[in-house]
Amino acid sequence: MAGHSKWANIQHRKGAQDAKRGKMFTKIIREISVAARAGGGDPANNPRLRTAIDKALGANMSKDVVERAVKKATGELEGVSYEEIRYEGYAPGGVAVIVDCLTDNKVRTVADVRHAFGKFGGNLGTDGSVAFMFRKLGVLSFAPGADEDAITEAAIEAGAEDVVAYPEDGSIDVLTSPEGFEAVREAMTAAGIEVAQAEITYRADNDVAVEGETAQQVAKLLDWLEDLDDVQNVYSNAELGEDAYA
Repeated sequence: MAGHSKWANIQHRKGAQDAKRGKMFTKIIREISVAARAGGGDPANNPRLRTAIDKALGANMSKDVVERAVKKATGELEGVSYEEIRYEGYAPGGVAVIVDCLTDNKVRTVADVRHAFGKFGGNLGTDGSVAFMFRKLGVLSFAPGADEDAITEAAIEAGAEDVVAYPEDGSIDVLTSPEGFEAVREAMTAAGIEVAQAEITYRADNDVAVEGETAQQVAKLLDWLEDLDDVQNVYSNAELGEDAYA
């Protein structure tokens, strides 16, 4: 598992999302719709839906909007049907990229994704070309200054797989299996420990460090992909410094 702190990247991504809140709402609503259609409209029995709703409420989306999205997905209201599609490819510098999409038009989506890779010097690959480099896991991230001892104790008791402290900035990640994610998050809440960000995501086993113009091209590609309407999540094994966002 890559060992450097994700905190700077989390903060950059958060800033970018805050600046495009309307588009973020659209993406969250799509995730709620797909989760509800796949696993039912009751978040108590549908962990994916619960995670999506928590993300929506954390982004200050109203409960009415959330409920409408669930009702459309479960057939109580008329709505659009979305399909899940994954694309894989390489950014400059040999950086591996996974792009998860929810779309009602596959032709449009693949054209947009291919254009993004080409625009910033990358290449769209075939299914499975980079996915083997990544592992699906739950990640709970804690801001610099969080109580490492309290976090570690609660995480171990809840069955977390690992606790990673990053000495360069003092941030902490708790890693879980996808199945154990909810239990660990609930344990943190019960212990009164504030989680800065919690998600089920994909992380690379080994990251690729890129610098200078290459790093800036990679950052631009990742941001461009995240800004596409049909793209829900973008994962990469890029290790980017602050100069990548200059």
